[in-house]
Amino acid sequence: MSPPQPVCRAIEPDLLSVAAGEADSAAAGRVEAHVGGCQLCRDELAHYGALEGLIDSLRCAPLADNDATLARAQLAALLSDLRSRVPRRRMPGTSGRVRRWPRAEAVPAGSGTLDPVKSTSRTGASRRLPRAGQKRSKQPRAGKERRSDMSATLTARPVGSIDIDRRVEAVDWANAATHLDDCGWARLAKLLTPKECETLAGLYEDDRWFRSHVVMARHGFGRGEYKYFRYPLPDIVADLRRAIYPKLVPTANRWNESMRLDVHYPDAHAEFIARCHKAGQTRPTPLLLQYAAGDFNALHQDLYGEHVFPLQLTILLSEPEQDFTGGEFVLTEQRPRMQSRAEVVPLRRGDAVVFAVHHRPVHGTRGTYRVNLRHGVSRLRSGHRHTVGVIFHDAK
Repeated sequence: MSPPQPVCRAIEPDLLSVAAGEADSAAAGRVEAHVGGCQLCRDELAHYGALEGLIDSLRCAPLADNDATLARAQLAALLSDLRSRVPRRRMPGTSGRVRRWPRAEAVPAGSGTLDPVKSTSRTGASRRLPRAGQKRSKQPRAGKERRSDMSATLTARPVGSIDIDRRVEAVDWANAATHLDDCGWARLAKLLTPKECETLAGLYEDDRWFRSHVVMARHGFGRGEYKYFRYPLPDIVADLRRAIYPKLVPTANRWNESMRLDVHYPDAHAEFIARCHKAGQTRPTPLLLQYAAGDFNALHQDLYGEHVFPLQLTILLSEPEQDFTGGEFVLTEQRPRMQSRAEVVPLRRGDAVVFAVHHRPVHGTRGTYRVNLRHGVSRLRSGHRHTVGVIFHDAK
């Protein structure tokens, strides 16, 4: 293997701190931006995460039935040996207790040691971890099990993306750009599978994935709630951000030129995120939203700082008329010297809608003028509704 490039050597301390759970938000943001374009460092991060995950799973392993004291002593010795092999480096200026980044789908305590691709059961049988859309095969276990105080441990990042790049390439982006120009939104059908939708929605109950929790009624935002993901993002969210952004850059730059806005967006999302972070916008903005009967999201715009990418993405994770009724995605467009226009976007589970964050250009008889857009969700009449929002800029 060829030696790492200088930029990879520069990012290595941040890779280690993220894997060990000691990274601050700035370091996590740098890693997220870097690994999006560097396969070598992405593999290295997965390797570090696998070793840390192995250690975490040992910590929660069930006790031996015959001698609990002896079993704990043996585990402690093995844990010490493993930790001595894991490269650990504390970032300068950090102190206090170690916080571990969540790295994986929840695995019942005592289910064995894992790496991101392959695992070995406690009986010695080798097995592969399931991809999205696959069921986990059950393995026999020897002896009795004792429940741990911690019911689950995270050992790798959940919701792996399968062929996201291929799905994104299959979209008719020319048609999407035309619809964005005409209406301010475009639908991307079946971007996620039902299984991926179910798994993503299931993350909502695990606060280890999120940096903050917002109850809308407390702030006058409507009714319902949402949570912002922390870095590192779930694989599928990070991959959607990375893969879809460059498809929208031509429209974003063309819109800004039409509206005489002196802002040009780079081709790669990592470069744009670096611009955000340099301006102090380091907090991730992708979020998971949850609604129940009677909930709604008031019309709003997702602006989080100086640097704003003018398009964003929302994916419906629940099935209309089956999981919920009502709860339509609504866009309003405020036009100069005219009454506002409202539009309802029809979505099924797994469908995405790309839409304008703030404003867009419209060509009229007297030239190009700017219209202001807001989006929201109508009141749910019954059931529960989950969506994931993919916003391409970060927040202060």
